Amino acid sequence: MEHIEGINDNMIANNLEPHYLTHPGEVLKDELECRGISQRRLAKEIGVPVSQLNEVLNAKRTLSTEMALLIGQALDLDAAPLLSMQMKYNLLTAKRNKSFLNRLKEISKIAAVF
Repeated sequence: MEHIEGINDNMIANNLEPHYLTHPGEVLKDELECRGISQRRLAKEIGVPVSQLNEVLNAKRTLSTEMALLIGQALDLDAAPLLSMQMKYNLLTAKRNKSFLNRLKEISKIAAVF
């Protein structure tokens, strides 16, 4: 991206990051509530322990590809947007982790950029 003199890169719309991170489990939890489907029922339908599903829905566990496909099949949802949301959540979480950022800063670049 081209740097524009006098404009902070963080103020350009494409560079904005949300203040509040949204885990895909939060969206799925709202979807279940909207449809009147219990976590227990969904867990039984997709063959996973209720506790595992609950951890995803409460953002305590990462939404795996397999889980996204299972939930997508049961709820007739596309898994790709859910997985994209999980990836963005993971990236932003890592970028906000100060100890990890310090670790990144200590890594030397080993390849030249052309």
